[in-house]
Amino acid sequence: MESVLIANRGEIAVRVIRAARELGLRTIAVYSELDRNAMHVKLADEAWNIGPAPAGESYLNIERILEVAKAADASAIHPGYGFLAENAGFAQAVLDAGIIWVGPSPEAIATMGDKIASRVAVAEAGVEAVPGTQEPLASAAEVKEFADAHGYPIAIKAAHGGGGKGLRVVYAEGELSEAFDAARREADAYFSRPEVYVEKYLEQPRHIEAQIICDTQGNAVFVGERDCSAQRRHQKLVEETPAPGLNEEQRGKIAEAALAVAKATDYVSAGTIEFLMSRDGEFYFLEMNTRIQVEHTITEAVTGIDLVKEQLRVAAGEPLTFGEPEARGHAIEFRINAEDPARGFMPNPGTVIEYQEPGGPGVRVDSGVNAGSVISQYYDNLVAKLVVWGRDREEAISRGKTALESFEITGLATTIPAHLAILATDEFQAGTYSTRFVEEHLDFSDLEQEVAPHLPTEEELEERSITVEVGGRRFKVRYWAPVMAAPASGGQKAAPRRRPPKLERQSAPRDDTGAVTAPMQGTIVKIHHAAGDHVKEGDPLCVLEAMKMENEIKSTKDGEIIDLRIQTGDTVASGSVLMVIA
Repeated sequence: MESVLIANRGEIAVRVIRAARELGLRTIAVYSELDRNAMHVKLADEAWNIGPAPAGESYLNIERILEVAKAADASAIHPGYGFLAENAGFAQAVLDAGIIWVGPSPEAIATMGDKIASRVAVAEAGVEAVPGTQEPLASAAEVKEFADAHGYPIAIKAAHGGGGKGLRVVYAEGELSEAFDAARREADAYFSRPEVYVEKYLEQPRHIEAQIICDTQGNAVFVGERDCSAQRRHQKLVEETPAPGLNEEQRGKIAEAALAVAKATDYVSAGTIEFLMSRDGEFYFLEMNTRIQVEHTITEAVTGIDLVKEQLRVAAGEPLTFGEPEARGHAIEFRINAEDPARGFMPNPGTVIEYQEPGGPGVRVDSGVNAGSVISQYYDNLVAKLVVWGRDREEAISRGKTALESFEITGLATTIPAHLAILATDEFQAGTYSTRFVEEHLDFSDLEQEVAPHLPTEEELEERSITVEVGGRRFKVRYWAPVMAAPASGGQKAAPRRRPPKLERQSAPRDDTGAVTAPMQGTIVKIHHAAGDHVKEGDPLCVLEAMKMENEIKSTKDGEIIDLRIQTGDTVASGSVLMVIA
């Protein structure tokens, strides 16, 4: 292995590039037109444009990525996480092209990526899963049969998904039909597979996951567990290791179960087996992520092992460089997302105006942004990952508080105030929180932040061309540069356009005239009513998708829809009038 193409963007692309360069590998970045000035593009030895901003036309474009890999003479492809990382077809296409795939076999990805097939596989390995169905469900009536037999609440889940996408929790029969449709729609949108299954929803569980890594020589190592219970919308906010309150017997059972799953699937590379722990201490298999995990950083912090470098070594056919690791101290990761906690963690795309990372002993920041970076609606809203280490959990919490308070990000709302609020709770301090703790027990409505208007990059850059001569041959080269201001009257150039320096406080859209406005830029994926329909306050009106999340827009009054201005598939700007209710 002499070079590696990173088929991803953002902080994970930066992370892989740094690890690969430490191993002496030539690094090849790919980027969409929106990301041409991104950090991962600048850090790599070379970078290739793979298409327009939408992920489906760039980071999910298998044909184009393989075309670039061949042109760049890439020895290997590392998929990072998200996008194509758990796409068995992509893994097989990489191998068929004669390129090393940095990850498990396509067969293992396919088995564990199919939530139904994975439940069968782990059962054969002697690992118990949460009670649920083992076949895709074709109708809401079939979901009702399961609920009647097992009781509510239940979880309808995408059979080929993860990360909270295509998942709906149902607490009563009246919610079932809409939840079934929404889960299928979201599953199809994110994974191109609408199949869903259903399982019993455990209330107030803990989310515990096991990090494993296996090489081609038959070595398989449990690298420790992580507690990822601090979540919103079934997506993680804070992760820590070791999991607080876990005894050695429980830790041993998790390790045994995780390695049994790996063995059952002939697993090679890094992977994470996720479990739910009930209030009585029992563990149930949830899913397996066949890739490097976002929160791998905290495992690295307590073990000193670079998991990405180990991935690359394993892919090159080398054995693991360590045996059973010994954890030292305690580590916590905070996901700094472009979301507004005061508005229900509403995605908040925008431009980073000021950016200053914290530092000091035991502090690590993984990021792919800097001042001037744009957090786009097209991609995940992760801005940075703050990782702190302490000799014990108390020191790690204290260090995390200090680092969060000194992390400066302006221009958009972030989750930093929410992280500080979570750290201050008795439940987090005691390590007794569950997956429902954040959403059911914390109120972030007073955590308003100052944000700046979002200016899309298309307004800031323009395509130009120049003719150059290399070795006696002329070439026409395209490049992008800041927009030139038009000459003002009298032949003088006007001052260049700059970002507005003034910050404005952002709050939920409100209009007493009956206008329903978009809370953010996004795409309309479903409309519940037609013009002329009568609605009541609280009724769902439409679904707006932004930054990989579906947001239900609800009516704020009783009345009739007298003006419907949107259609399914429309892209709308923040503040756009969607409909008018009289």
